[in-house]
Amino acid sequence: MQKFAKEFNTLNYVIKESENILLFAHSRPDGDTVGSNLALYEYIKSLGKSVTVACYDPFPDYLKDLSGIKFINPDNLEVSKYNLIIACDSVERGFQKFKGKFSENQVVAILDHHPDITITGDINIIDAKYSSVCEIVYDFFLFNKIEINRSIANFLMLGILGDTGSFQHSNTTPHVMKIASDLMKHGASISKIINTAYANKNISTLKLWGKAFEKARINHDNGMIVSVLTQKDLDECNAGSDDIAQVSTILNTVPGTKFALVLSEREGGIIKGSLRSEEYKGVDVSKIAAQFGGGGHKLASGFEIKGKIQKTKDGWEII
Repeated sequence: MQKFAKEFNTLNYVIKESENILLFAHSRPDGDTVGSNLALYEYIKSLGKSVTVACYDPFPDYLKDLSGIKFINPDNLEVSKYNLIIACDSVERGFQKFKGKFSENQVVAILDHHPDITITGDINIIDAKYSSVCEIVYDFFLFNKIEINRSIANFLMLGILGDTGSFQHSNTTPHVMKIASDLMKHGASISKIINTAYANKNISTLKLWGKAFEKARINHDNGMIVSVLTQKDLDECNAGSDDIAQVSTILNTVPGTKFALVLSEREGGIIKGSLRSEEYKGVDVSKIAAQFGGGGHKLASGFEIKGKIQKTKDGWEII
């Protein structure tokens, strides 16, 4: 925490001096970008400031039981009115398209835990050793002696649970567990969050998972387990991209595999690749993602490429 003492102090000072603040969540928002943004949103609102959360995609349906907030499309905002823009876990998934709209008198803060971040702001709090941006925000609150109420505790727990795989991934450090314990003392409910965000799946999600598991294949030469989901699969199951989350994580638990890859078709002719592994398996999936212009963490990475998934007699190919 002391590593970012200067940045934590500066960010809190700028928050208190700003009247209009914009928070930015990354495209296809997950628990970490949602949780970190909403925790900061609650704090900033308590100061009597005007605050907006921007995202190129709407607030995830599966998280609506945790908050009724709406995300605003950045293209619909009057950007010039904001004194401070804070991007949480956003840099490589949408924020780079938006950053060019800011003027020199606007302060930009970037909070991220992904490696190889290429975009910087006026305040940079970036460290791949953190499990999540929610862990960073917790340290920010702790450093500045900011009260953590029940809502903030739940939002921070949401992101930590999501990015640690509910404490199953290797990024679950003693510090993470200490934070989780403290958040529980402040009212965070692990069971409610897991049930709402990660366990309570509707029938469309389960149908889509069934298709993904049915298509899964193992390459015994390299230990990869791979599956694909086409736009047709999503349409037939009446499912959305949110329902694809966790498929690669579940496939990664199959015995005898070293890493999992899920290829899924998205709107605009985009194919998203999601890669997962575990420390003991000895595979750095970020190196695989980098070969396709993507990135991420050693054990959880992704990439996006143009194309369409087509079935052949030998399996699938991207055309």
